[in-house]
Amino acid sequence: MAGVAVACFLFLLSGTCTQAQASAQDAIGAEGGHGRVLLVLPFDNRTGQPSLEWIREAAAEVLSTRFAAAGFEPTSRADRMYALDHLGLPQGFQPSRASAIKLAQTLDADSIVVGSYTTDGTGIVAEATLVDVPELRMLPPVSARGEMRSLVAVFGDLAWKLTRQLDRTFNGSEETFAAEGNGVPLTAFEQYIRGITEPDQAERLGHLQEAVKLSPGFGEAWLALGREDFNSQQYQEAAAAFAKVDHNGPDGLEAGFYRGLSLMFQGDYAHAQEAFADVARVLPLAEVENNEGVALSRQGKDGTSEFIQAAAADPGAADYHFNLAISLKRHGNTAGAQNELAQCLRLRPGDSEAQTLEDAWKNGASAQAGVDPLERIERSFNAAAFKQAAAMLDQMNAGRLAALPARERAQVLCSQARGYLDRGLLLEAERLYQNAAGADARSAQAHAGLAEVRERSGDAEAARKEAHEALELAPSADAYVVLAKVDFAAGSLSDANTEAEDAIKLDPQNRGAQEILHNIAAKNGRR
Repeated sequence: MAGVAVACFLFLLSGTCTQAQASAQDAIGAEGGHGRVLLVLPFDNRTGQPSLEWIREAAAEVLSTRFAAAGFEPTSRADRMYALDHLGLPQGFQPSRASAIKLAQTLDADSIVVGSYTTDGTGIVAEATLVDVPELRMLPPVSARGEMRSLVAVFGDLAWKLTRQLDRTFNGSEETFAAEGNGVPLTAFEQYIRGITEPDQAERLGHLQEAVKLSPGFGEAWLALGREDFNSQQYQEAAAAFAKVDHNGPDGLEAGFYRGLSLMFQGDYAHAQEAFADVARVLPLAEVENNEGVALSRQGKDGTSEFIQAAAADPGAADYHFNLAISLKRHGNTAGAQNELAQCLRLRPGDSEAQTLEDAWKNGASAQAGVDPLERIERSFNAAAFKQAAAMLDQMNAGRLAALPARERAQVLCSQARGYLDRGLLLEAERLYQNAAGADARSAQAHAGLAEVRERSGDAEAARKEAHEALELAPSADAYVVLAKVDFAAGSLSDANTEAEDAIKLDPQNRGAQEILHNIAAKNGRR
């Protein structure tokens, strides 16, 4: 059966089964893409230029980022590397179509994205195909082209076309996909990609340092740099790099956890405890609670409650019972300490340190200074556990959101969208503003937010339309600011001046309106 399936798959990839392709497009498009797990493989380099080999991984990185922002679940590069290792394949392995199916099945992926790129004079041409893994079917290929300097936007355009194939109901704009990520210079992005793919550690470090130098706000590069420094035991540098990662972004929890570890290994227990506490407020997982307890204990404070929470969250982890035993004994609860130590040894009978400690306690040696060991630190970040917990948290939040009246739900969604927009995450902001407008069609805030997304994406007419819709519903300083920006860019200074002043009347401290008035004055030669 497996041979027949692979043969059918290769037959479909040959492009001779157009009816099956159309059926696949109907099936995938009809069910919608949200919640689907996608495996984006590195693209084939068909340029004949080894210097452009880095674009293979860049393509997968851009597409995965766009898919995640649009609400899909792309597998991470780390997951792909793990699956290759699990299958006994080298990291640089270029899978065949059949191998790609096996890789996707290992990762429980619903769809695969395979693609290639070539050059066209000074431009780049990229092509990609979606494959439905369970049905072993493929959709018609899509392509995008543009100047090499606009490489990120080219792959953003490709991602938008693939998203429309995956989910016909997706109403995100093509301009937003193209604009996402434009804040990072291509030179910095190239250095980042080289920094996560080079086999030599020193070269990786050099590329990542150059990436953050070229783009100081490049969060993904700071996270990768922090990992390199952490793995090299350069904990001071690692802590500084992890601190540069947006703590509200998708990598914020991981960065916060490893920053806490970096500070801990420097002996800065007070700031380590704060870092772990910040993560625990969002996701109180066992390893986070445990390390917060260790940081408290190393300051001479009582971390018992944190160790209790860690042991309760993961009762099968011997180290958490060991740590709780030490903390209880230190604070006078001898019976509880002995019970926890016994539980540690039941879970890990060969734990020599725990055995020695149990013998010492039985012999009354605990009164002697220095007999009890220090609590154990959890040194690994369980990305899968964090991802699962984050998904559960999102589900809980979605449930609470769904229970709200439509108007309140729209207000909450707009507030969340504003946070994304302030961090330059246009796709995420657009999706939430659209959800808000769907919940409450009379939400001026939602339309004003969409107007700002459109303006930032470079779609002036759509921005103007959304801003006018917002103003028809209610006075809005944000909508006036968008109109002022659009008119200023078009050279209509008088209109821009009026709109900025209207915004100031509603919000005297509005910085966007103040900046426009300042720019208009400069244009007119006035202070």
